[in-house]
Parts: sequence; structure tokens; C-alpha cells
Amino acid sequence: MVQNVQTGDSARLAMAYGPSATGPAALRSTATGLVVQLRMLDEHKAAKRGDTRERLLAIAEGAVLAKGFAGTSIDELIAAAGITKSGFFYHFKDKAELAKALLLRYLEHDQQVLDELFHRADELNEDPLHGFLVGLKLFAEMMANMTEVHPGCLAASFVYQDQLFNREVRELNAEGILRWRRRFRDRFEVIAKTYPPREGVNLDALSDMAATLIEGALILSRALRDPKIPSQQVMLYRDFVRCVFTR
Repeated sequence: MVQNVQTGDSARLAMAYGPSATGPAALRSTATGLVVQLRMLDEHKAAKRGDTRERLLAIAEGAVLAKGFAGTSIDELIAAAGITKSGFFYHFKDKAELAKALLLRYLEHDQQVLDELFHRADELNEDPLHGFLVGLKLFAEMMANMTEVHPGCLAASFVYQDQLFNREVRELNAEGILRWRRRFRDRFEVIAKTYPPREGVNLDALSDMAATLIEGALILSRALRDPKIPSQQVMLYRDFVRCVFTR
């Protein structure tokens, strides 16, 4: 970039800014300015591309939760996003790639929410059991603050239609479920060192209970149009966990 300015644009710089603009220092300054401007332009374009991609993913997630992946067309997504079909394919080469991006986005957000909730809980209480119970209370409060029925779980909707997806997406979805199991199992193992669980309790099953309870609660909430159900179920799970680890 600097070389091109020094050798090709001297005359134009002199005409625009006077003879002093053709000196080495001036050329370096001009070149630096051009580089900065180009970088800013590239960053703006990247941000714009990112905004469009995120908008597409948000629209697609809403559509998939409302009527399933098979019932969601590329045409309706581009119409809702206000872009062309080529614009869609700039971000996703096909619908399979869209499915993978949707799931990755969902799982990342899912993990981030749980990380933040339980990190806050740990800061509030150092005791492993009480800290975990505080985390569940925060989770229940988050669900209770929803004024409308939760739209559902993207991962669950992908399971119901797994024949539509390739092996990579199915394995990614399964890994997301196992991540929940590992998250809760790790917590229970720490709790068990201080509070031995009741005899016969399987910690993997207790961990899976969290995911099954949440998914079931979302289904009931949507079917009965009652947004209070998920938070109520989380609180019952919290009570059950307390009973498992205390006498």
C-alpha cells in the first residue's frame, strides 16, 4: 500500500495538497491514513455481514420453533431479512449449513446463560450444595420473569426432526445434551464430597433429570399457555436435589 502511494500517486497528491504532500513524510502519513480508512471500511463491512448473518439466524430460529425446520423455507427467511437469495447463500451454502449454525448459536447461548447464573450463585455462597441451590433459584427466577410462554427448545425441535439433518448436526445436538449432563454431574460430585447423597441415587440420572424436566416443562407451558410452569418445575427440582443430599 505504501509503495503504491509513493510511486503512483505523487502527481495527484501534489495537485491536491501542494508540492509538500509529495515528500517522504507526507507520503507515509497519507499512506497510513489510507490504510486506516481501508481497515475501518473492512471492519464496517465485516460488522454489516455479521449483523445480516445474526439477523438471519434469529429469524430462522423463530420460524423453526414456530413450525419446524422442514416447514421453514429459505424464501421466507430472505423475505423477512430483506435480502436477496444470493445474500443468503453468501452466509450459508445450503440449508444444512444453516441448521448447523443455528444449533451452534443456540448451544453457545445456552452455555453462556448457565455459566453466568451459576457463577453468580457461587459468588453468593461458597458452600457447594447451597451455591448450587442458589443457582437453581436464579434459573427459576429467570424463567419466571418471562411474561409470555417460552417459544421452546431448538435442540429438542431438532431431535424431533432428526431425519432432516446430517450426521454432524445430530452428533452436535447429542453433544449439547451430554454437556448438560456433565455440567450437573460435575457439580453433584463436588457436592457429594461434603454431602453424601442418599443411597442408590445415580448422579448421571439426577443430572439428566434437569434437562428432561426443563424440556417437559416447556412443552407443558406451551400446550397450556402457562408461562409459570417452567419456573415452578425448576423449584421442585431444587427441592428434590436438596432432599437427595441432606438428611
